[in-house]
Amino acid sequence: MARNKYPEITVDKILEVAQRLFLEKGYENTTIQDIVDDLGGLTKGAIYHHFKSKEDIICALSDKLFADNNPLEIVKQRKDLNALQKMREAVKLNQLNNQEKLLNIEALPLLNNPRIFAETIKSNRQYLTPLWLDLIEEGITDGSIQTEYSKEIAELIPLLGDVWLYPNIFPATEEEIIHKFLFFKEMLEKMGVPIIDDELVELIKVRLNQISKI
Repeated sequence: MARNKYPEITVDKILEVAQRLFLEKGYENTTIQDIVDDLGGLTKGAIYHHFKSKEDIICALSDKLFADNNPLEIVKQRKDLNALQKMREAVKLNQLNNQEKLLNIEALPLLNNPRIFAETIKSNRQYLTPLWLDLIEEGITDGSIQTEYSKEIAELIPLLGDVWLYPNIFPATEEEIIHKFLFFKEMLEKMGVPIIDDELVELIKVRLNQISKI
């Protein structure tokens, strides 16, 4: 059998088809065979050569979407913003990343997909926490942040944002989510890291309204 000289092209093609099907049909309703049928000649064996399961595919896809549009990396080099402004801009950019947000919605219920849930926590700890820590420490240096808990807050922000505020893990109405978000806002302010401003609160309200219609 001839070896694939360009495995990354195959992986990208699998992820592209999977993303479209997950968004069209939902993660739970999409099978590996559905992905094979839309790959135009690739076999199920080609998929299993790169991914052991459908869970592997969505984890890889989620990582790719975030890496391609990582808001913390995007704002990191901005010279016109202090660290606090960079963090606020990163959170707003993240809320505007429609493809990733829609994919996360379609991957639900997370509690019924413990592998995906665990990978989310692991990815946050490995990739997001260090980036948040860098920005918080930068903010302490430039004076826009005043806190003695930089490491703890860097761990807490992605944990609360991707777990506690997620209604499919902690069930909540739209009104309750807003109330939790306002609590998150006040907590960060008291910790000396006022990332959430009024503009972001309004953006969250818009996003929740959009999600409720999906």
